Amino acid sequence: MTGPANTAPRDRIRIGIDLGGTKIEGIALDVGGGQLARLRINAPRNDYRATIEAVCGIATHLINERCADSPGVDPRAFTVGIGMPGSISPATGLVQNANSTWLNGMAFQKDIEAALGHPVRLANDANCFAVSEAVDGAGAGAHSVFGVILGTGVGGGLVIGGRIIDGPRGTGGEWGHNPLPWAKEGEFPGPLCWCGKHGCMEAWVSGPAMAADHELVTGHETSPNTIATLSQIGTPEYKATLERHCDRLARGLAQVINLIDPEVIVLGGGLSNLAHLYDELPGRIAPYLFTDSPQIAIRPPRWGDAGGARGAAWLWHVS
Repeated sequence: MTGPANTAPRDRIRIGIDLGGTKIEGIALDVGGGQLARLRINAPRNDYRATIEAVCGIATHLINERCADSPGVDPRAFTVGIGMPGSISPATGLVQNANSTWLNGMAFQKDIEAALGHPVRLANDANCFAVSEAVDGAGAGAHSVFGVILGTGVGGGLVIGGRIIDGPRGTGGEWGHNPLPWAKEGEFPGPLCWCGKHGCMEAWVSGPAMAADHELVTGHETSPNTIATLSQIGTPEYKATLERHCDRLARGLAQVINLIDPEVIVLGGGLSNLAHLYDELPGRIAPYLFTDSPQIAIRPPRWGDAGGARGAAWLWHVS
């Protein structure tokens, strides 16, 4: 997490923006986390300046809307947090590791603050999701929460004791670019990932990866939603695709649990809507855990697709 070291006053309205690959969502929260306003727009693609303008446009709209509703409110009584793909390199201050590749190498925080005329705090979008679920979501009350993004990409964020554990390189929680562990026949070296390596978890268990695996095995091109729907009515090849996906996801999460031993795992992203994951993952994970107590709490998100924006809104206010 990056930004000014000072903590914002607790009574400020909290603006959070979730910058995704296909959409940008903004939210305004009151001091208790109640939603005051929400706005979603399509995200620009392959255009850095348009991305800056879109993010600032959402922030300005939410600020002005709250000011219009509350005459006399000073716009400085707002904080702005942004969840983003990738992260800000502590070494250079530039974006690194974003699958929205047009952001990489850019001074995103500096450019946003200049365009908005307001300080902002930035964090990886998966970190924001983890913050949201740890503060008042499915992981509320737990000391350690690992938030998992399973969507177009695969990411993760770790919150312990109310703090994001990000590390000196700004890459904490990036399990999506570790290789699939305990590889089985036909799984090595694995699919090529956008990062340039083979066999990353993102290349195995993201939504596009599930669809690619299904096409590779069956020869039929389809979507993750169709796979899930047809598996529910017992179509064997679609059920088999979900079983392979669940098995690989279980092995990847087992490696995370063996490393950081989180109290709660919360799934987010589009694939978090696959209900069978919450029933099947704990049992599939257990054989790979280095413990005699292999139980693990895996929960759906409380806030659904609003989690990233809500977590961004909390960035100035978590300890």
